[in-house]
Order: sequence, then C-alpha cells, then structure tokens
Amino acid sequence: MFIDETLYEGRPADCGERLSKELRCYDALEGLGIGYMRADHDRADTIEACEGVEKILGCKICKNLFLANRQQTEFYLLLTPGEKPFKTKVLSKEIGTARLSFGTPEFMEQFLDITPGSVSVLGLMNDRDMRVKLLIDRDLLRDEFIGCHPCINTSTLRIKTSDIVEKFLPSVGHAPEYVDLPWVIEE
Repeated sequence: MFIDETLYEGRPADCGERLSKELRCYDALEGLGIGYMRADHDRADTIEACEGVEKILGCKICKNLFLANRQQTEFYLLLTPGEKPFKTKVLSKEIGTARLSFGTPEFMEQFLDITPGSVSVLGLMNDRDMRVKLLIDRDLLRDEFIGCHPCINTSTLRIKTSDIVEKFLPSVGHAPEYVDLPWVIEE
C-alpha cells in the first residue's frame, strides 16, 4: 500500500480531485476551530491496512463499526480502540437491544454518506434525521488523539479526542452513550 509519509496540517492544498463529502469534513472541523493532521494513502479499509498510517499519524486509528438491530430499525455507530476484539453479542447485551449485526451499505450511505471501509465518526455530520445512535467505548477516551477517515478511506486524520467529544459531537447533535467492552471475550 502506498502511504505518503508526509504528515500534513489541515486540508489538502489542491482539493480538485477530492470528493465533496471529504471537503465537508474539513469545512466542519475548521468551522469549529478543530485542528487536525492528515495522512494521505491508498485505500485503507481495515484496521490492519491502517497500521502504516498509524505510524505516520503517531496515534491509533479508531475502529468505527456501523451496526443495526435484527429488524434494521435501530442503527448504531460504535467507536472502540482498533486493536480491541469485538463481538456483537457482548455489545447487544450491554445496551439491551436485540442481536446486533453489521448495518447494510445502503443504510450506511443513506444516513452517514459513507461507504464500507470509510466509516467514521465524522459521518455523523450527515445524519440530520438523527437515525444513528453513537456508542463510544470508554477505553477510547484514554487516548489523547484518535485517527479516523474524513468519510473517505484514502486519507486519515489525527484529531484530539477531546475535540471530537466536546466540540464536534455537540455541533452535530449526537450525544454519545458510553459502553465498557471487554479486552478479553470468553467464547
């Protein structure tokens, strides 16, 4: 995978070939006075593919999972440390909902204007109807920074965790529900 080993501050100087949803992320962050660093790279749509990007950013990339209940009537975005194991049954039990599974690409695009492999907390700015409930694993709050995509998986941003929680989320009207997921999952 190609990774530009330069760490950039802010948006690209030339935005001509960037998607509008990516540019809207930069506009939103800058409008809130949230600073960020950026790494550009080939498509990175898994936590494993992002390992080299983490070295450039100097922070861990957050695992962002788009989930839905069995009936596909309730939708969730879970933010958890990238290296933490995840089982839907554990989260389902903690939040008291019917068995969760991964949400469909159609709902992901409809509610968050993102596609699989590009899921990001920044997509919540597109959820104007408030269809997606935000779940944040408390362990994520221990890190000073999180890495996340600007709604496209060819760039990754390093943003202060406190700026996401204290500035970005209130601006988009999404109050998180905090969860405590285990590091060890018993089978």
